[in-house]
Amino acid sequence: MYIAMNRFRIALGREAVFEELWRRRDSRLDGVPGFEEFKLLRGPRDEEATLYASHTLWESKEAFEAWTKSASFKAAHQSARAPEGTYLGHPRFEGFESILEE
Repeated sequence: MYIAMNRFRIALGREAVFEELWRRRDSRLDGVPGFEEFKLLRGPRDEEATLYASHTLWESKEAFEAWTKSASFKAAHQSARAPEGTYLGHPRFEGFESILEE
């Protein structure tokens, strides 16, 4: 199993815009070989931002990497633009391979 996460710092007051963008977007994940699950997580907030993470679960790292090279990936990410000032910095990617499951 492989978990791919992107962390986003979203400016205070822009959370609803960010969440709606994700609700409306066409992720193009349905039917992608190796894709298992997606979640958008809202985390803590500080004096300037709310932390979010997109979390996808994949059969393997290879399945995830194949998707990132696909036309579906490119198309899904072209439509993911938010109004200026929504993001505080670039998303931070983190990938994890499962080494223990119970």
